[in-house]
Amino acid sequence: MHQKATATLLELAARSLLSNEPAAIRALEELPRDLFVPLFIAAFLGGHKKILTAMVRVWPFRCLHVGTLSVRESYYEIVEAVIDGLQIPPVRSPSSWGPKLRILDLRQDLDCETTCLETGTTFPFCFQCCIYSRHSILKLEEARHSVRCLGIVNSESELQSAQEPMELLVDLSLSDTLRAKQFLSFLRSKVEQSVGSLHLCCRDLQIDKMSAHRSILQFLDLGCVDHLDVGEADLSEVTTLLARTIHLDSLSLYNIAFKSCQRKNFRTFLNQLGRLDNLQKLILSFFHLTDQLHKLLRVLPPQLDTLCLPLCGLSDRDVTVLSQSSQATHLRLLNLSDNQIFSEDYEPFQTLLEKVSGTLQHLEMSNCLITDSALSAVLPALSQCSHLRVLSFAFNPITMPVLTSLLQHLASLMELKHVVYPVPVHCYEQWNFRGTLDPRKLAEVQAQVKAMLQAVQRDDMTWTTCAE
Repeated sequence: MHQKATATLLELAARSLLSNEPAAIRALEELPRDLFVPLFIAAFLGGHKKILTAMVRVWPFRCLHVGTLSVRESYYEIVEAVIDGLQIPPVRSPSSWGPKLRILDLRQDLDCETTCLETGTTFPFCFQCCIYSRHSILKLEEARHSVRCLGIVNSESELQSAQEPMELLVDLSLSDTLRAKQFLSFLRSKVEQSVGSLHLCCRDLQIDKMSAHRSILQFLDLGCVDHLDVGEADLSEVTTLLARTIHLDSLSLYNIAFKSCQRKNFRTFLNQLGRLDNLQKLILSFFHLTDQLHKLLRVLPPQLDTLCLPLCGLSDRDVTVLSQSSQATHLRLLNLSDNQIFSEDYEPFQTLLEKVSGTLQHLEMSNCLITDSALSAVLPALSQCSHLRVLSFAFNPITMPVLTSLLQHLASLMELKHVVYPVPVHCYEQWNFRGTLDPRKLAEVQAQVKAMLQAVQRDDMTWTTCAE
């Protein structure tokens, strides 16, 4: 039978089972393995919490991934129902037919199947296994293997091997909402209930306000975190976190207390930042960096490909330092918005564009006081950024003639698809380009831009303003 038709029949069978919840739960013990995945998908999307809990208890595969599945309403209730199905502490199943689940992955938007292909080995092969924490399955299996190789076998080690370790993979957002706090308390109780057999592996951690979550942070194993996002914190608190998250490839900090970014605190922060050898992405917003960017770049890995520094008080000197850095020839995304880097001299930025022209794909320089003369000067260098896909330079005082010239130059960049441009100054009723906007004049500009794109045969390129 055709594969697509077979999949449709499985989906129909799953929906039929879900229509009778008690019968579906009773049938799980005898359910064919091929039906588990389509039934789980249908139950997850349909919010059938009791069936989800029962399915996890008898899951016949070694891993279970939510993957691209998403639920808009009652998210916490659905996720808690899935976690409730974990057998804690886990017990080894002597038969090949029975619960085998070792890795429960509740992260969304992953490019992976609901369950991994079975390899026939006793080890739960899965590409999403935790590789850093000493509590991960990999590390525990390595330790057991070493014990077996040394010939150390006793009743205690046999008891430990009977309790199979498990991993629960989640992305966490520490916010002040009551429901979020309840979910974190639920997770904590599950881990404590497991008596060490359940490893909570958080890869993506967002902390809205550091002061409200200190106790939770002490409970989490931060050695697993790949992406860390922290807001409203003292820099010394961030530094303490970095000491426990040494495998980061993405770090985002915003609203860091200005007074805490001085002298010793900043030096200590840089020392910890310099230990992040895997860092690929750094975002600092509302972070005091005036004339200090050289200190930051000195400790960052040369292979950094994303650097976002909006509202950091950057100076012309900072832009010059960036253009001379080892990171400049690797950057794919650069955001320098809300820094007055064009207030005196445009040459440092022109040099920077020349350095990043071979790799840059995404450039943001909104609200940087870019004038007609500055944009005209850097335009030749900007036109050499052949890999550029996204350009945003809204809220800069540009006139219509220079905007026209820009479009004509950028039309040759075939990979450039999205441009966010500033409303020309003549569209404002006052002399200040932030004054009251004249909607009729704006409509005329938009029509002209559309006509120019058609004239250069670039209908595939989208030009918009923030006013649209």
